[in-house]
Amino acid sequence: MWKSVRRAWWATVHLSLAAAMAFGTWIFITVLLITAVGTVVVVGVWLLPETVLLIRRIAGAKRSLTAARTGVRIPEAYRPLTGTVRERVVTAVGDPGTRTDARWMAAHWFYGTLLVLAVPLWPVGLVVDGLWCGPLRREAVVLPLIVRLADLEADWSTALLKPSPQAQLTARVRELAATRADAVAAHEAELRRIERDLHDGAQAQLVALSVRIGLARRAYGGDRDTGLRLLDEAQEQAEKALAELRHVVRGIHPPVLSDRGLTGAVRALAASWGSPRSGDAGSGGGLQVTVDDGGLGQGVRAPAAVEAAAYFAVAESLTNVAKYSGVSRAEVRLGRVRRGLRVRVRDEGCGGADEAGGSGLLGMRRRVAALDGTIEVSSPAGGPTVIDVELPCVW
Repeated sequence: MWKSVRRAWWATVHLSLAAAMAFGTWIFITVLLITAVGTVVVVGVWLLPETVLLIRRIAGAKRSLTAARTGVRIPEAYRPLTGTVRERVVTAVGDPGTRTDARWMAAHWFYGTLLVLAVPLWPVGLVVDGLWCGPLRREAVVLPLIVRLADLEADWSTALLKPSPQAQLTARVRELAATRADAVAAHEAELRRIERDLHDGAQAQLVALSVRIGLARRAYGGDRDTGLRLLDEAQEQAEKALAELRHVVRGIHPPVLSDRGLTGAVRALAASWGSPRSGDAGSGGGLQVTVDDGGLGQGVRAPAAVEAAAYFAVAESLTNVAKYSGVSRAEVRLGRVRRGLRVRVRDEGCGGADEAGGSGLLGMRRRVAALDGTIEVSSPAGGPTVIDVELPCVW
């Protein structure tokens, strides 16, 4: 009985919110029709884009309410309303998403009456089913009906608000075009960084090495001590050039990824910041990093491109922690999810991370987007800062 009461209670909450939204829809459509009739000759048509944006927000609220009931997210597929007023009007009229929302709102206007009438069933159900299930020991009748009504309303809303295949395809094409642009920008930025590192680092070291070897050759015949000193300096210069080249190679694809996999590479990265082992507070570095691999080191590995993107996301995040957070501890969590690979980096620092502030988050987002992944940054003022990255892959 109590299980039925709980289910009926949440179903009633859903129906109450749906009924309130239906009542708001009645008022909105009524005011909209009156306004359209009264102002269409003068300014009515130019109000259309703003009206469509308002309808989108209402439909978005309904999608969230329905998803909370069903546990399944209803996708959105809208064309952006940008450009001149004329262009916005044309887009608003021709957008399939506008027709989908209008169809749902009209239907919601009619079946909203059913929702309003269903809400009073809650107290009736408590009394009737309480007597029916208690003294008479029968199965509940009214409370399950409320649950079925809530499920029916959610199913109707899902069917009406789900975008058409054409709208979903258009939205997907637009998303892929933006992702491709970001991937190209990220690639160009990476090439410029490699070129700069080679020019300012390894190339300068090699030029200095060539100069010292030439001076050593000239001095060796007349002053062996000077020649030997210059050869020693040339050897040091060669070692510096090799170190610079290793740095550039690690920036392209860290060899540790190929040797140890993502878990081993992240542990090595954590050790380089000062934490020798995952889970240990450790000492000996400015930033102590704990690593929870979530069992990722066992079984099938993710594709190389996915591992590289995850590794660089962790590296960039830890760099930001060391530079901006003001704390000496950070936490890295890896794990498998239904969609692929998930990476989370958390610190309890000052927060306030900003993609436009030169923190490397924009480059990270572009690298992740190039693989059709997602990144979420939560960094309120005062902290904590949490960066969640999900990369799709098949295990």
